[in-house]
Amino acid sequence: MKTPQELIKYCLSKNGAYIDHPFGPDSEIIKVENKIFAQFFQLKGVDTITLKCDAMTGQFYRQMFPGVVVRGYHCPPIQQPYFNTFPSDGSVPDEIIFEMIDHSYMVVVEKLPKYLQRKLNNE
Repeated sequence: MKTPQELIKYCLSKNGAYIDHPFGPDSEIIKVENKIFAQFFQLKGVDTITLKCDAMTGQFYRQMFPGVVVRGYHCPPIQQPYFNTFPSDGSVPDEIIFEMIDHSYMVVVEKLPKYLQRKLNNE
């Protein structure tokens, strides 16, 4: 099982990714071009992750891990289908977490202007 720090390091390996603390020092927010794609924080003493997703993929993971992967915990209701929250306690296998991180990054980058997409894709 990967630690939150190892997962954050993986997020930061993405082109243009960086850590921000817009919600205070108790959460690690990973952004690309000022857009959030990953959030790491503690929820009731449990290391927790929230990742951006498209609505269909988000639902897929919620069905794959019912009661574990839930709609964006702290997001406004209108945004909840576009974020998944889950504990970083081994209940979601590492390879699935990496897959979800990759998806999250891709969803955010695909919504950026084309010139930024080209820059991030080294084109």
